[in-house]
Amino acid sequence: MTAVLTCEVGLPADFRTDDVLAFHRRDPLAVAERVEGQTLQKGVAWEGRPACLTIRFDDAQASAELTLDGAPSAAAPAALAQLLPRMLGLTQHVEVFERAYRDHPQLGPLIARHPGLRVPLSASPFEALSWAITGQQISVRAAISLRRRLIEVAGLRHSAGLACYPDAQRLAVLNETDLRSAGFSQAKAQTLIRLGRLVVEDELPLDTWIATLPVDEIRERLMGVRGIGPWTIDYALLRGFGWLDGSLHGDVAVRRSLQAVLDCPDSVTEGQTKRWLAEFSPWRALIAAHLWAVGLGKLP
Repeated sequence: MTAVLTCEVGLPADFRTDDVLAFHRRDPLAVAERVEGQTLQKGVAWEGRPACLTIRFDDAQASAELTLDGAPSAAAPAALAQLLPRMLGLTQHVEVFERAYRDHPQLGPLIARHPGLRVPLSASPFEALSWAITGQQISVRAAISLRRRLIEVAGLRHSAGLACYPDAQRLAVLNETDLRSAGFSQAKAQTLIRLGRLVVEDELPLDTWIATLPVDEIRERLMGVRGIGPWTIDYALLRGFGWLDGSLHGDVAVRRSLQAVLDCPDSVTEGQTKRWLAEFSPWRALIAAHLWAVGLGKLP
C-alpha cells in the first residue's frame, strides 16, 4: 500500500531556493536526495517506514508531497505541514537580525552579500545529530562519503528506488561491525548506536523537543552522551531545531572566514571567535551560517 500526503507553504520574496537545493545536493552520487531543476526528492524514514518527500518550488510557494510505503497515522498530515516550513528555514526570523545589523561594519557586508539567508534544516533532529557526529573532525567531503555509506548499510529503501536516511530505530539495530565496515571509526560507531538506542528508549525525546525547544535540557542531556561535545550539540541545535544562538566558535571554516572578515593577519583562535560572537546573541549560529557562506559558497 502506498499513501500520498500533500501540503504547501508560501515563500517570502527574498527566499533563497538555491540554498535549500544546494544543501540537499551535497552528495554527487545522490543516493538519498535528488535535485532536478526546482524540485527536491529526499528519502526519509517516516513513522518507521520508507517514504519519498518531494518538494517543488516556484516563485511564490513550496509544495510538498510525501509518498509513504504503508498507511500513515492520523497525525501524519499535521506533521508534514509542520515539517515543510521548518525544513525551509521559514520559522527563522532573519528579517529581525538583518534590520538590527545591516549597518554593522562587519555584519552589514555579510548581510548585503547574502540577504535573506536562512539555514535549511535536516528532515529531523535525529538526522541532524547523527550527521553532526558523522562529520566530527573530518572534511565535509569525507563526511558526505561516510554519510552515504551509513545510508547504504542501514538498507532502508523506498519503493520508487530512493534510499532513505535511517531513523533512530533503524540505526539502533545495527551493530558496531556494520558501521565499521561502512568506514566509521570505533568511537563514532559506538556513539551512533548509543544515540539510536537512547532515542528509541525515549531518553532523548528529540521529536518532542521540537515543539518546546528546551535548549538547556537538550544541551545537558546530550553532553551526557559519550562522543557528543559542544560543537556537535550546537550544530545539531541549528540543523535539527533551527536554534540560531549556538556558538560555533569551534568550527574551522567559521574561524577561517572570520579571519578574512576581520582582516586579521594571523589565524583567529577559538577563544577569539567565541568572544567576538558573544556580542551578537541570540544570532550567533546565524552569523556562523553567513561566515560559512563567505568561505564555502554553501553551508555544510
